[in-house]
Amino acid sequence: MAAWIADRQRAFRDLGGGAMADVEAQVVLEPIVASSSSWIMLTVQQLGATSYFLSTLAIPSYVALASVLALLLQFTFRKLHTKFNAAKIGTETGDDGAVAEASEATPTGAQPIDTTIRIFNVVRLAACLALVGMSIFSTYVAGWGDAAELRPAGVPESVWLHLALCITYTYSSLLALHSVLAAPSVIGTTTRHLAIVLVSTWLVYVYRDGWPLATVPLTPLDAVEGMLLWAKFAVLTLAAVLVPLFVPRRYVPHDPKNPSLTPAPEQTASIVSLSMYLFLDKTVLEAYQMEHFPFERLPPLGDYDSASNLVKRSSPELDPFQSTKKSRHLFWGLLRVFRFDVIVMSIMLIFVTFARFASPLGIRNLLLYLETDGTEAFVRPWLWISWLFFGPVLGTIFDSWFTYIWTRTLVRMEAILTQLVFDHALRMRVKADGAAESEAQDKEQAQTAPTPETASDSSPGSSQQGDSASASTFAADVDAGSAQGKQKAKAVVPIQEVPAKAKRGDGDGKDKKRDKDKGKNAIGKVNNLVTTDLGALMMGQGAFYFAVQMPLQIVLCVWFLYDILGVSAFAGLVVIIATLPLPGAVSKKLRGVQAEKMKKTDERVQSVTESLAVIRMIKLFGWEPRLTQQLTDKRETELQWVLRTKLWSILITNLNHVIPLMTMMVTFISYTTIFKNELSASTVFSSMAVFEMFSMQLHMIFGFLPGIMRVRVALDRINDFMQKTELLDDFTEQPAVRAELALPVPETHVNTIGFRNASFTWANDQNGSNPSTPGASRRNFTLRIEDVLYFERGGINLIVGPTGSGKTSLLMALLGEMHHIPTGPDSFYNLPRGGGIAYAAQESWVQNETIRDNILFGAPYDEERYDKVIAQCGLKRDLELFDAGDQTEVGEKGITLSGGQKARITLARAVYSSAEILLLDDVLAALDVHTAKLIIDKCFKGDLIRGRTVLLVTHNVTMASPISHFVVSLAAGRISSQGSLSSALEHNQKLAAEVADEREALEKAEMDIQEDEQDTETKKAAGKLVVAEEIAVGHVGWPAMKLYLASWGGEHRILFWTAFMSICTITEFTENAQVWYLGYWAKQYEQHDASQVNTALYIGFYAIIILLSAFTYAAFALIHTAGTQRASRKIHKELITSVLGTTLRWLDKTPASRILTRCTQDIDSIDTTVGRFTGILINMVTAMLLKLGAVVAMSPIFTIPGAFLATAGAWIGQVYMKAQLSVKRERSNARAPVLGLFGAAFTGLVSIRAYGAQDSFRTESFKRIDKYTRASRTFYNLNRWISIRIDLLGAMFSSSLAAYLVYGGTSASDTGFTLNMAVGFSNLILYVVRVYNMLEVAGNSIERVKQYMEIEQEPKPTESGIPPAYWPASGHLKVEKLSARYSPDGPRILEDISFEIKSGERVGIVGRTGSGKSSLTLALLRCILTEGKVYYDGIPTDSINLDALRSHVTIIPQVPELLSGTLRQNLDPFEQYDDVVLNDALRSAGLFALQTDVDEDRITLDTHISSGGSNLSVGQRQILALARAIVRQSKLLILDEATSAIDYATDTVIQESLRKELDKGVTVLTIAHRLQTIMDADQIMVLDAGRIVEFGKPDILLKDEKSLLRALVDESGDKEKLYAMAAGSSGSTEDDST
Repeated sequence: MAAWIADRQRAFRDLGGGAMADVEAQVVLEPIVASSSSWIMLTVQQLGATSYFLSTLAIPSYVALASVLALLLQFTFRKLHTKFNAAKIGTETGDDGAVAEASEATPTGAQPIDTTIRIFNVVRLAACLALVGMSIFSTYVAGWGDAAELRPAGVPESVWLHLALCITYTYSSLLALHSVLAAPSVIGTTTRHLAIVLVSTWLVYVYRDGWPLATVPLTPLDAVEGMLLWAKFAVLTLAAVLVPLFVPRRYVPHDPKNPSLTPAPEQTASIVSLSMYLFLDKTVLEAYQMEHFPFERLPPLGDYDSASNLVKRSSPELDPFQSTKKSRHLFWGLLRVFRFDVIVMSIMLIFVTFARFASPLGIRNLLLYLETDGTEAFVRPWLWISWLFFGPVLGTIFDSWFTYIWTRTLVRMEAILTQLVFDHALRMRVKADGAAESEAQDKEQAQTAPTPETASDSSPGSSQQGDSASASTFAADVDAGSAQGKQKAKAVVPIQEVPAKAKRGDGDGKDKKRDKDKGKNAIGKVNNLVTTDLGALMMGQGAFYFAVQMPLQIVLCVWFLYDILGVSAFAGLVVIIATLPLPGAVSKKLRGVQAEKMKKTDERVQSVTESLAVIRMIKLFGWEPRLTQQLTDKRETELQWVLRTKLWSILITNLNHVIPLMTMMVTFISYTTIFKNELSASTVFSSMAVFEMFSMQLHMIFGFLPGIMRVRVALDRINDFMQKTELLDDFTEQPAVRAELALPVPETHVNTIGFRNASFTWANDQNGSNPSTPGASRRNFTLRIEDVLYFERGGINLIVGPTGSGKTSLLMALLGEMHHIPTGPDSFYNLPRGGGIAYAAQESWVQNETIRDNILFGAPYDEERYDKVIAQCGLKRDLELFDAGDQTEVGEKGITLSGGQKARITLARAVYSSAEILLLDDVLAALDVHTAKLIIDKCFKGDLIRGRTVLLVTHNVTMASPISHFVVSLAAGRISSQGSLSSALEHNQKLAAEVADEREALEKAEMDIQEDEQDTETKKAAGKLVVAEEIAVGHVGWPAMKLYLASWGGEHRILFWTAFMSICTITEFTENAQVWYLGYWAKQYEQHDASQVNTALYIGFYAIIILLSAFTYAAFALIHTAGTQRASRKIHKELITSVLGTTLRWLDKTPASRILTRCTQDIDSIDTTVGRFTGILINMVTAMLLKLGAVVAMSPIFTIPGAFLATAGAWIGQVYMKAQLSVKRERSNARAPVLGLFGAAFTGLVSIRAYGAQDSFRTESFKRIDKYTRASRTFYNLNRWISIRIDLLGAMFSSSLAAYLVYGGTSASDTGFTLNMAVGFSNLILYVVRVYNMLEVAGNSIERVKQYMEIEQEPKPTESGIPPAYWPASGHLKVEKLSARYSPDGPRILEDISFEIKSGERVGIVGRTGSGKSSLTLALLRCILTEGKVYYDGIPTDSINLDALRSHVTIIPQVPELLSGTLRQNLDPFEQYDDVVLNDALRSAGLFALQTDVDEDRITLDTHISSGGSNLSVGQRQILALARAIVRQSKLLILDEATSAIDYATDTVIQESLRKELDKGVTVLTIAHRLQTIMDADQIMVLDAGRIVEFGKPDILLKDEKSLLRALVDESGDKEKLYAMAAGSSGSTEDDST
């Protein structure tokens, strides 16, 4: 030991005491001092001989001293802050105290991670103590060793440096000791100081002793310490680098008062774990071992990402109601909220940019080293090899940090903006076109049909078409003012009274059209904001690249190329800049072609959508072959434009492929021929990499600009919504004049419900406050309450009036939904909310929850009260029909419920609530007469209503009059009377006429055969009918991909795929060949003199390779396009054929939306995404294999590493995709409930505000957004998880290969080529995995389409099934032992039915619900499984093709289905007849008898029909259906309850047309509920339980005392009239026979 110490001292003595410090100061500081100002010189002079103060070894001591001072300042500041807080709130606590106090009261007080953190701190403490010991030893060796003869006369200057280091390490040990002994919650500050001191020391040693090792001439400055130096460096590395990087972080709650019970792994992950995404390893491996990774297993959401915390943090900057800068654009608010994230992301991108130059720089210097054999090298080659590893690794880490912060910011922005839009929408005014127009569509419910529940289901979506019936800004789709709900009134309004113009929305001027367009489908617009516009924010990432990375990288590229190539670099830059406009010009042309393609796609989608909406009619009419051809033609037109789009895309791709090649060619030509430089491997391969980077940056400008503009548009749209949406009066600043008039409610009327001198409009038009004249547009409707209107408390108040009088508007005004215009100094309106408000909208509003949850609506469950509500609202029997009872989920928009059930649930919600005041908007409208009577008798007269104030809008005046305490009658927006019902009828003649009609309807309703019973089996089936949609699990199956890939080749698959793969291989081979050839060209300068190299020859060959590469690339793209086009055409045709050829049973249990998705989104995905990704994947895999082959050919020893890399990459990709597919599905599933809540809330906006349930909906919104955020964070993080791992593998492969090539003696050219191939191979692995993952996701569309190509099918047409040309010559129908069932294993619904009907007879078919009436019609058309024989005009129907049979039979269903388009297209969809025939059919059907030639609203062949005929009344639709039957000239006509849901006037017209206008040989089968509809038929068939119990002439059946028909007639209220009709029918039949 003594000898070793003596040796160390001798070394110090040889250096001359403090000479080492003097030399270091001279080398490092002299240039700085010489070039600095005089004060630096003075400082140095003052230091004098103590130059060790300038030594780099002194830096750690300075840092430690600064740390001590900073700690003292922090301690002092904290004490002062604590005293300030104590004085302010009277408690002894500060910031940390508050956190600690919260921690002690929560699970964060003692976290499981604390033990791990303490272990790391103990290790660091041990390392610091070891450093103290070694530094003491070094100090002793430097100055006071045991060898006395070697001891210098004075103390060497280096001793002071070692002593300072010893003190520094001692200070570090004290800090480390504090981190071990103190509470984990208070060690953060000392730990940070400790890390800074140790890292500064470590960096000093890296500079002094690490850097010299990487150079050839330099040696470590502290080499005299020998092994002690490296022992200290190792321990210091452990304490300063490894422990801080790997120690977990302690969870710090975002809100100390509400800490998370399960922090997110990223909140406690170490720096290395965050950088390498190690915290996701557990999730990924678990997902890999499971078939489907459930949502519950995803990493928990960090509390800083919860929607409530995000909104709380951002609302002061973004919410117009909290921000001090209300007019500031949303962008600046977001920038302020995320300002720190923006700064960090910018810094990360700068680091990424510099890191990307590591590989080109490393390759250049390695090749220079090989070219010069290292004779002029200053840096050792292993450093540049390490650059090939650390450059990409650090680049991907920095890029991952950027992406991590960006995706976190993106998800947070989505959550914040989604909630802000939701909150703002809850303040929106429900703007309608006016109550007059809206209420013109009120239901005249009581006048009609016994089955309005069925009728009410016929019009969903009627307000989606943009006609003025739905032309409202927002309220057209919400409860009370909804045109959708009131559209159903058309089923019962007599045709003469229907405001056809209002319904068709023809308009009479641009202003009206503008108003309509402005207000159309606001729900869709708001949903668009939170889907499409928020989705566009993802492209905001391009703004960072555009503003930060691109300018910096372009500058660095130009500098790097100039450094390598000199002036020749500018020749290549000129080519790039000159050719830049070409892709832009082609892109502009492509956008035009894409726009036209989208129009053609829209036309096809519109046709498919309309066809699916009327798919039953298409099947019943036998239109499948013609429709298939029609859709195929439109598809062919679309595919032509798809082809043009792809061809222009190929041109752009080829330009982007050729331009870089031309650039390099021009550059190298100028470099060698013009400037006479020798081409070297270092020049070729480094400049090639930089040229590629430069070209990519310039082309990214065009790529990012559209996305950035789209982000701007999206933010503008959201900003306009936040700033310009009209809100309720409570949230707006009224003009000064109105504010003065809007006096508070007088104290004497605080509990009054009513109005005094007030006017209300649907819009807050400050310039249009003047009352509109009675003749003004309906859009200017104003509700006026002149004098006073006070409702009676504690009783039932009826609000009555004719259609369009303003009844709904009155309720809306009370609720504050309309704009209040005071008309006098004493004006007010009041609705006391202290006791609670309950509201039931006319258009029933239900949530996608269980029936019980819909009724409770957040209220506590009281079993006794709940049971009473169920009984009194007539829901008991309905619940018994559902297997799950009140736990049955009602589905989106209550899809599993009938209209009447939804209405009663909405009523039950209001009745169950504890609210004192109930506002009920025509809740009886959707109920049949029997149910409405039950509600009035049991509910409104029951104990649950007694004592509560009820405001009931109703048309059922006769039925509701016995329960009324106070009646208000409205007319034209004014109060016509108030008080008693008799007074109302006296003052309102129109209302009196409606009441008289209602009484008549009530009497006729007694004749309804249908009892107040429901078909249990049918209803139960309805609950189960819709089967669950198949959810793909795992990877896309090979059968689906095989179907797609086989379709590429058509009938010549082998030939196609041979050509395709050959071209693909040649393309990639030429790509690699040009790189090799450049290296070969450069190699000639190594082996020959420059004058011996034939530059022109090499340039010529290089040009040929480039041209061949461009040609093969274009050929590959064209063959790929031809294959994808062929597959798109084939798959679409097979899908359409399969869907149109399926059975009605399958269509019944499959929602049309699922079919539509296959025919639209999935087909579009197959057209674009699937084909593109498949081609890219094949191309990339081929390129990867060729590059690997090149590496193996040049370095055979790397066969095993290459195979290992490919295998490892494939395995990591498999693990990643298994997790990512599950997470992506969960993310998609989590998004739907957010949008579902939006839709439900907006549809029920008035109800939510009436109940005061905004906060509960906000809370639910927070939960659903958090669920989506949780899945989104994991989704984005998984992308980076695989990127880092694949890049790490690739960097290891490239750097190890470089080490082998450099130290293995390979030439520079071969090394450059091999490294180029290796880097390309490494990069391609990640892209292959990513593209394969995207193909897996997109390929799901093929599986979904394939599922619908294999559904059950009806018998296909055959040659033998074509009937004779004359058939049918008559309507003769003969049925023998006909039995039928819906499914092969289902029960029989018809049992051995036999009958015969002569040609031209009219037969009525009656029977109770479930007796088999409709089943008989389906059996006649072979729509269900049948046994027995049916002869139509003498030919068995089972021997005839289905399309031939159904095209010669016409059925008019209860709710006729019409197509969107003109009336002409509806009557003659395949353009087979001229207008004369069509007009004759309309006249024969009775349409012209109900309208005059001077009526400007008359229906003509050019009248536009909305989808489903939603702009026509049901009566008009029935007449058009009859006209269509007349046009078809079928010999067999079936009316399936066709007139049960229309008014009597229309029914009379239709029946008269049937008797007089049809050809005498037409056989008519009429299924009816009303006896008077069929009592004059030639014969009547009575069905019961699927059997014929009676069949004969009506007068004969009535003579039989045991006849079921006679029993039904005798029970009716008008049997004399029915007997007379039967007798008249018999007489007319006899007359005809004579």
